[in-house]
Amino acid sequence: MAEAYPKVAQLKSVKAFRARLAELALDLPVDDQILTAQQGSPLAAPIQIGGFRVGNRWCVQPMEGWDANRDGSPSPHTLRRWRNFGLSGGKLIWGGEAAAIQPDGRANPHQTLATPENRAGLTALRGALTAAHRQQFGTTDDLLVGLQLTHSGRFCRPNSKQLEPRIAYHHPLLDAKFGIDPRDDSVVWSDDELERLIDTYVAAAGLAKEVGFQFVDVKACHGYLLHEFLSARVRPGRFGGDFDGRTRILRTIVAQIRDAHPDLMVGVRISVFDVPPFKTSREVGQPMDYAKLLPYQYGFGCREDDPLEYDLTEPLRLIGVLRDLGVVAINVTGGSPYYSPHIQRPAIFPPSDGYQPPEDPLVGVARQIHAARACQQAFPGLPMVGTGYTYLQDYLPHVAQAAVRAGWIDVIGIGRMVLAYPEMPADALQRGQLQRKRICRTFSDCTTGPRHGLVSGCYPLDDYYKQLPDAEQLRSVKQALKAD
Repeated sequence: MAEAYPKVAQLKSVKAFRARLAELALDLPVDDQILTAQQGSPLAAPIQIGGFRVGNRWCVQPMEGWDANRDGSPSPHTLRRWRNFGLSGGKLIWGGEAAAIQPDGRANPHQTLATPENRAGLTALRGALTAAHRQQFGTTDDLLVGLQLTHSGRFCRPNSKQLEPRIAYHHPLLDAKFGIDPRDDSVVWSDDELERLIDTYVAAAGLAKEVGFQFVDVKACHGYLLHEFLSARVRPGRFGGDFDGRTRILRTIVAQIRDAHPDLMVGVRISVFDVPPFKTSREVGQPMDYAKLLPYQYGFGCREDDPLEYDLTEPLRLIGVLRDLGVVAINVTGGSPYYSPHIQRPAIFPPSDGYQPPEDPLVGVARQIHAARACQQAFPGLPMVGTGYTYLQDYLPHVAQAAVRAGWIDVIGIGRMVLAYPEMPADALQRGQLQRKRICRTFSDCTTGPRHGLVSGCYPLDDYYKQLPDAEQLRSVKQALKAD
């Protein structure tokens, strides 16, 4: 049976929230009240990123909407999300969208494409965001907008819900979890194919620059292709094995983008720790059996003797290399939504392909905050974005502003919260209050929907999504899951 952890919404005061953190022996800074910009909120302070003055410390994280057109161009759903990003009040838009650099690298058939055929679409997305921001806040002079470039690797679904994986190496647990034949080497990238892929990344970065994006994020997180390469110890050849080999494709992409487009800033979102994949279940989450694989060679940023615990030795080394290559900011995250969702996006309610949380989700939040703190303090001059804050819900700004003030992290990233309540950063900075009925309660519908081919949005709280036909389909999916 799953343990009934207290929900954050049941903690009716900062005192009660602090008491729950103490029960869990979690060390997180918490302010007594939400400070406005006029009251000197640390979240209102500008920050220099690559020579650009970003207006505050709120960052909108990149997401996949499952809502672009089949040709990769934005649908009305996509444009609406980007307008909401502009209305959020966040001054750093970290990619806005996970845009695939080529059609077969999409994580879903309706993912945005960063290809020449979608030049007008990318222009429209950025235009919708900046127009909304200018209308709401008067200027975009302090707004930094990037595009996230990705290839989904093991999790490619370019044509349907069926996986069409392209992997860095055969991972014994992930192959078993996702039905990949460990003898099938046709799904493994060759070195020659990777050289061409590097060229595609550089071309996609050039396209982003041409349509007005100020930076690109080279995505290396959440189990997607460039993240998987970081753990490719068993892969032979130039792009596997030791640290230099495993980081070569990421380093080369960054270096070649910088060489080809020296006036385009580059950021990297990176999973700085990982865990063995967990079993899909309606019960409490359990990792797949990794005992026979010790010392564990199939993760990045986790201990070889106990891969459920993180080890930031290699991630910190990589961050230093990326800084020296000219990366202007790092977005710190961990795990994967496909095989360790409680690690990557802590939630009280699991997605349909997940499991009941094996720990109070506040533990997962603290894990991410402390990992990001270690990275930030190791590189105090390199701007970093922290992740995992949404589950804090009513107390997100209380922790966020305290963490920034204490130097734990430079910028606070929010993803799911923006789907439910896009104006949350603006309300915090302007009013010092949140609209409680709009706060994301991590029902995970924004993940369960896409897992079943539906658009990603906040079905419980956003009337726009409640009225879509997808809402009824999602209800049917959830009822069927309960009946199992």
